Amino acid sequence: MNRKKMIAAGLTAVLATTMLAGCGGSGNNSSSTGGDSAPAAESQTADAAGGQSSGGGKEVVIWDYFETDAQKAMMQSLIDGFNASQSEFTASHVYVPFSDYEKQLTLGVASGELPDLVIMDGCGMASFISMGLFGDISDADVKWDEYIAGPMESTMMDGKHYGIPFATNCTALFYNKDMFDAAGLAYPDENTTWDDFREMAKALTKDGVYGFGNAATNTDEGTFQCLQWLYTAGGSYTDIKSGVDAYQLMQDMINEGSWTKEVVNWTQSDVNNNFMAGNLAMQQNGPWQIPGIEANAPDLNYGVTVLPKRDASSGQATSILGGENMGAVKKDDMSGAVAFIKYYDQTEVMIDAMKQYGSFPPKTEAAKDTYWTEDPIQASFITQLETSIPRGPSASWPSYSSAIQKGFQEVMTSAKTPEQAAEDTQAAVDAVK
Repeated sequence: MNRKKMIAAGLTAVLATTMLAGCGGSGNNSSSTGGDSAPAAESQTADAAGGQSSGGGKEVVIWDYFETDAQKAMMQSLIDGFNASQSEFTASHVYVPFSDYEKQLTLGVASGELPDLVIMDGCGMASFISMGLFGDISDADVKWDEYIAGPMESTMMDGKHYGIPFATNCTALFYNKDMFDAAGLAYPDENTTWDDFREMAKALTKDGVYGFGNAATNTDEGTFQCLQWLYTAGGSYTDIKSGVDAYQLMQDMINEGSWTKEVVNWTQSDVNNNFMAGNLAMQQNGPWQIPGIEANAPDLNYGVTVLPKRDASSGQATSILGGENMGAVKKDDMSGAVAFIKYYDQTEVMIDAMKQYGSFPPKTEAAKDTYWTEDPIQASFITQLETSIPRGPSASWPSYSSAIQKGFQEVMTSAKTPEQAAEDTQAAVDAVK
């Protein structure tokens, strides 16, 4: 890699504003990797029993882990709008650090000290539904059929609704237009196949530049970015062997040098930093990287399209969903939680919130707003969302993710052949209970 191209002075600023997608750091939430941390004085304790608020209405308490200024402003605007829209309830929110979030929820299930609503990473919801944290709100007057199928599925279990999707996103293919132009290559688009993609990456790998990179670190962040290749090949998180062609593609391209082997240690922020620095011609990443590119590489001439499909006869490639859900905590009186969910279910309310938040609305109609559809880069992510699916959903997702990502690591480091890695990973996921 051409080290002269690595970002140095701007790296700290990028890491402070770039956010992960996927379990353990979804969409536009802050995690241990960055974000504008809230001062300790602003962090309220996670003591959220219901009661009467100072405003006179019945209190509706919401937990979230939002830390950036934009996230906090969005949440306050949402709460102010709800409070102004009716007089029966008064909503407020409690900040719980992301690193402690699931621990505090688990303790709350045992103690009964819980809020009315929880905003959490979508891939973690199934396990808490199984623990009994969330209550069935299937009878609520919510427009369930207006939501994008994948995000909605992540809020359900056994056909019952326990909340609604709050924000959604996915990964797609970023490409450097100047590099494609210099190589005399047509830009990738919805017709690009794996064979096309492989040839593009090979042609663009030169002079210290790699054709492609993604995040393949040995965490759920890596699963979030690698799993779509398995699905596009015909496999799934429980059927690894049917996706062995994805393993073969990865290993072949890494051996050719066009899919950089550095990815086994790269987070999504690392990938985007290298794309901005000119070390990658193409990257797999999400819309949360766009503000960082605009701020730190404003002259970068790039485009975004859907991920490459398996072959010419295949449909659009799969991508994996990131984002948050809003779950209604199981209580004797869930009327306040349902009222807030119904408020957010309004298309215009959701659109306004997601414009502030920097993610995509999970309702089909809301996602058609011109704010997203008339921007070609944003519109590409909306198209990719049409074939995006949740991780799982499964209460045992962390165990599945660990087994799956170990297999990708073994393939990418050539520790095992694609066939052996598929056999061993299949055995590991079959053993998950």
